[in-house]
Amino acid sequence: MSGFGSPDKRSDDVDRFAGTRPGEEQGALPRTGRGRQPGRPGIPPDEKGTLSALRLPHPDWLRHELTISGNTDAMAAFAHAACGAGGIPWEYPNMDFEEDDRVLALVCPPDGSRGLDLASARILARELREATLTRRTKITAAAGQCWSCPFDLHALLPVPPEILQLGADHPASISWLQTNWGTTWPLRHVQRVPGRSDGRKRKTVQMTLEFWAADWTPWAALATIKQNWPAIRLEIRPIYDDG
Repeated sequence: MSGFGSPDKRSDDVDRFAGTRPGEEQGALPRTGRGRQPGRPGIPPDEKGTLSALRLPHPDWLRHELTISGNTDAMAAFAHAACGAGGIPWEYPNMDFEEDDRVLALVCPPDGSRGLDLASARILARELREATLTRRTKITAAAGQCWSCPFDLHALLPVPPEILQLGADHPASISWLQTNWGTTWPLRHVQRVPGRSDGRKRKTVQMTLEFWAADWTPWAALATIKQNWPAIRLEIRPIYDDG
């Protein structure tokens, strides 16, 4: 199975609170693509060789396997802290402007294809707005209340309130995520790998997780987690091959 592509479809809480961007259907699987060099960690260099934040509208999703180990007390504390809803409770203060932008994009698609008539575009844009509001309400309600995701970056490295208020598409939000997480989307389909987490009879406890990250391995987040939790060990393995 390739490390690039779409995760298997599952009806779990992690999917429902995945923190999707406005315009994605609720519960939709991540859109994927190919062509970028795998394994480029952190912030990609621009043409001048400097680092800049990058968030693609339809990212490649890269599968990872993360092994976490440590003594019993440290692992218990970390497992408790790492659990969350698996999404980011963004605020969207300019929904009217966003709806107008959607109408324009539906009438005059950026790719030059044939668009919808104005009446149909307004209906669809309003439906997308209502879906976005419903999704935002669920994610906000889940924050601090739902712990179905065993490795939630927002639980471990929370997005500051002043960044949340800007919304997901603000350049400052994208930059913060890239700088602090190393990826600009929440992790998707985070789950424990069966049969590799039984350390109850040993002094060192180990658990293995699988997740999908957008475009890049979240090196920045892992580096900070290592600093904040020196008693645990993290081993990350991006999965690129088809084996």
